[in-house]
Amino acid sequence: MFPERFSNLPAYAFPRLRSLLDAHAPGGPVAHMTIGEPKHAFPEWITGIITENAHEFGKYPPNDGTPELRDAIAAWIQQRYGVSVDPETDVMPVNGTREGLYNAAMALCPETKHGKQPIVLTPNPFYQVYMVAAISVGAEPVFVPATAATGHLPDYAGLPTEVLDRTTLAYLCSPANPQGAVADRAYWETLIALGEKHDFQILADECYSEIYRDTPPVGALQVARDMGADPERVVIFHSLSKRSNLPGLRSGFVAGGPQSIARIRQLRAYAGAPLPLPLQRVAEKVWADEAHVVENRRLYQEKFAVADRMFGNVPGYLPPEAGFFLWLPVEDGEAAALKLWQETGVRVLPGAYLSRDTKEGNPGAGYIRVAMVAPLDELKDGLGRLRECLYGN
Repeated sequence: MFPERFSNLPAYAFPRLRSLLDAHAPGGPVAHMTIGEPKHAFPEWITGIITENAHEFGKYPPNDGTPELRDAIAAWIQQRYGVSVDPETDVMPVNGTREGLYNAAMALCPETKHGKQPIVLTPNPFYQVYMVAAISVGAEPVFVPATAATGHLPDYAGLPTEVLDRTTLAYLCSPANPQGAVADRAYWETLIALGEKHDFQILADECYSEIYRDTPPVGALQVARDMGADPERVVIFHSLSKRSNLPGLRSGFVAGGPQSIARIRQLRAYAGAPLPLPLQRVAEKVWADEAHVVENRRLYQEKFAVADRMFGNVPGYLPPEAGFFLWLPVEDGEAAALKLWQETGVRVLPGAYLSRDTKEGNPGAGYIRVAMVAPLDELKDGLGRLRECLYGN
């Protein structure tokens, strides 16, 4: 009586982690470094906006977002990427990017391609919603290794022609979760040209785009427009969760060509959960403010520097270009996470929990993911214990 398509899913990463660690006592003060939940302060003025608009909790929010919110998002895209989008046809607010990433597949993936089961490409490791979205639409998820050998980004261009000809959607996260790698202009140009040649759409998950060291990551929509690609070729996803330290606001957006957004909007009219109006009012103001984003980025840049000092001489350490995770090499991620918990109380995520087993192995098995979201003093303490436990002095 239950669908078979979900029967072979592994347990989600965090229940797996609890099963691995919780039967054991921590070996020191607990330091949570597993979940990418920002801990920096969000702007103080946000609370006032909610209070001022609290009466709007008594109204059904517009499913397509307020005109003011769509305008604010379009203005931010123009300011950040130099790309002009129509707030009426090219932008759709969503209840966090996970909803958008899932529903985009539901709205955009055809049932067949060239008479065959469609393929959805995903990096490996990957954000787990990519895989579930592919399975939900009856597509075959193809997991493409994103390893040190490929610059921690998937080599989609190296796939066989028969795979690319069946591909309908390709997910790409840049800056990448968990590795912190950034797709440069040349990478995006290659991927977009591949999509043009084999007629598939690119779903660009860019929710970490505003946390970087020095240079703002180039955007997929920006490159596509510069190339003169099909306006429907690229769909981008952004969020206030990381940019503005507002994971509980559940506010993001999807933007792309008008046909794609129309299909996403149509699906959302039936199955979406629009953001409550007072929270849309917050989002309108937050997208228009960059001062808090600059300060947030400065705090993460301090953390990058701490991590580089602590792990710079660890063989295989790759300083993250962006985002707020460390992707640290170990012999075995599960064993390392368990040892760290039992001996120090520091809690990290085995890399295999973010990856899919393939015939070539699990590309995350030799890593742990460490979230650098705690305040700086807490972060230094946790990283110091981690360094001593797993790598020595």
